[in-house]
Amino acid sequence: MVVDDEQDVQFLFQQKFRRELKENQIKLYFAFSAEEALESLQNKLTNCLNLIVTDINMRGMNGLEMLKLIKENYPALKVFIITAYDDEDNYLTAKQYGADGYITKPIEFNQLKQKILNL
Repeated sequence: MVVDDEQDVQFLFQQKFRRELKENQIKLYFAFSAEEALESLQNKLTNCLNLIVTDINMRGMNGLEMLKLIKENYPALKVFIITAYDDEDNYLTAKQYGADGYITKPIEFNQLKQKILNL
């Protein structure tokens, strides 16, 4: 699941993972807020997700707050944090909360693909 309040991220991920989607190597879900992502986890997606990729800076609950809740409630679920700023404090907080990956923008999609396919 990709979580970002910027809706154009959905199109970007669908384009960058076009081949993997077509070959059924991955399935993408999208949430446009941390609250929406948490609701989806509670309602239906817990059993079919193995990774959440989330932006830090979002309206409402931010990605770090969501990370902490996910790791408390779904400790086996992998979470990668994406940020536009290479901020040491955010990195340390993400690690403290249990992030499984930390990615700075612009996203290097070939590296992200390898990480996802190797889960």
